[in-house]
Amino acid sequence: MIQNQLLTGLTALITRPRGQGQSIVDAIAGAGGKSVQFPLMEINPVSSDESVIELRKQVQNLDRYDLLIFISTNAVKFGFQWIDRYWPQFPAQLEVFAVGPTTAAALTGLPCTVHSPSTGMQSEDLLALPQLQQVQGNKIALFRGRGGRELLADTLRERGAQVDTIETYERSMLVPETGELLNSISENGVNVICVTSMQILDSLCHLVDIKKDGIGLLPLLVPSERIRDNARTAGFVNVYCSYGASDEAILSELKEIAGYLSS
Repeated sequence: MIQNQLLTGLTALITRPRGQGQSIVDAIAGAGGKSVQFPLMEINPVSSDESVIELRKQVQNLDRYDLLIFISTNAVKFGFQWIDRYWPQFPAQLEVFAVGPTTAAALTGLPCTVHSPSTGMQSEDLLALPQLQQVQGNKIALFRGRGGRELLADTLRERGAQVDTIETYERSMLVPETGELLNSISENGVNVICVTSMQILDSLCHLVDIKKDGIGLLPLLVPSERIRDNARTAGFVNVYCSYGASDEAILSELKEIAGYLSS
């Protein structure tokens, strides 16, 4: 099979947040497939006066922490918009951790080692790292978006660490008409849906009736086992896991799905 035709016959619905889907669209096209962007979420920096004041104070005191943890590429993107402003020279004593290889890659260039699990991209994988087993007395800054899972912060506190959550961005659902989504799927011949977060899956499930509208019969690609389990509970029948939300991980699993579709 010719390399650039590995995805021939596949048309993916890309639901990544607004403005963040073009790289995977280009990768799919380069492999001979098609895609349709249909963002179900947008991500913006925190903007309320209270949030900005708190964020500024936390970042200005960055050298008082022992460990920094970034939970996503958005945490890196929006976090460093503040860190670069107040720390042109990154504090050398800090240990840095990332949830997943894509987030770790976004931290390339820091003058320190970035620790990241090789086994997965979930909080549970990060918490299994040897470096985070004995954290009693450590002061940890957790860069993340507003809301989301509390498992990471709560577990590190149970292990004796002081954890401050530094919320640098906020998510908001985009709410198109149900008919708009269904028409986009039908008119473009979409035969696989790509979801890259639990929040996007929730948005999709709120927008349509998974079983009644027939969406649950389409192959669904998700980045983790936790989201796969939730998708199956929601009514999706054919759920594939890419074990990561990077373009490379998604493209690799799409090639497997394309092989299934053509068989």
